[in-house]
Amino acid sequence: MAAPMKGQVCVVTGASRGIGRGIALQLCEAGATVYITGRRQETLRATAQEAQSRGGRCVPVVCDSSQESQVQSLFEQVAREQHGRLDVLVNNAYAGVQTILDNYKKKFWECPASMWDDINNVGLRGHYLCSVYGARLMVPAGRGLIVVISSIGGLQYFFNVPYGVGKAACDRLAADCALELRHHGVSYVSLWPGLVQTETLVEQAKKDNSEDAMLKKVGKGRFKLDLPSAETTEMSGKCVVALATGHQLSVCVPTDPNILSLSGKVLPSCDLAQRYGLRDVDGRPVQDYLSLKSVLSHGTSMGWLASYLPGFLRMPKWIMTLYSGKF
Repeated sequence: MAAPMKGQVCVVTGASRGIGRGIALQLCEAGATVYITGRRQETLRATAQEAQSRGGRCVPVVCDSSQESQVQSLFEQVAREQHGRLDVLVNNAYAGVQTILDNYKKKFWECPASMWDDINNVGLRGHYLCSVYGARLMVPAGRGLIVVISSIGGLQYFFNVPYGVGKAACDRLAADCALELRHHGVSYVSLWPGLVQTETLVEQAKKDNSEDAMLKKVGKGRFKLDLPSAETTEMSGKCVVALATGHQLSVCVPTDPNILSLSGKVLPSCDLAQRYGLRDVDGRPVQDYLSLKSVLSHGTSMGWLASYLPGFLRMPKWIMTLYSGKF
């Protein structure tokens, strides 16, 4: 289908740049009407223009996700202009990247206590606010999909304490909201992109003159950075479109009869790529960061073993569950 989401209404927060922008582009390309948010009108308009050139319709709305009054106003605008309809909400807005870069050498007690708010106000708290107001449109209609952008940082230490706690909470937000939404026909999932070629990551790599120098700054050497093979910002958008439409992109993979079967779950982009037969927008296969080869080579003492393993062997999910267990 040329426009599988024609007639659907979507909201993507934090869509001026990065993953949010990539998701907005793909949703518009699929024919949807997409409301995008950010704090700067100029960058929002630029994204909206490019998105509309793909198809669909894109409406830029200046909104600070840390301000409940602005979030409420956003969803009132959507309800007013779209007659109460909302099909997809993507909670992506995030304002903690610069704070992470500025404090990369410090332990949590050495950082300003306000770092928690810098990372989790627009992020975690904003996602909850948008979920509340988005669900108030979806529940009466008996349908809808809410996606929160999280990361593997919710499973293991990554960057710093507020970041990991916030991402773990995003995964729990999806699980608990899904529990209460299930009987109303609304799904809620947590999407884990892999390493993504965001503007900030690319710019930082250029600034530091090498990927290794940038890696030491943002990752403290815990994983191997392979920027050329990283996902484009639009790969997450392809995942959202596939989830929203059940669109079968491979004759070998059956479509999901009901998106509710995935509700409450953490969905890594590499898993969705396999499930729906997705490739990145430039034609590259999506890097399987949950393969045993990848897991062992990134931040473990058994990296030497990775070169002997075939790429199709994957980390069993039950091992990941045990690894993250608290008892």
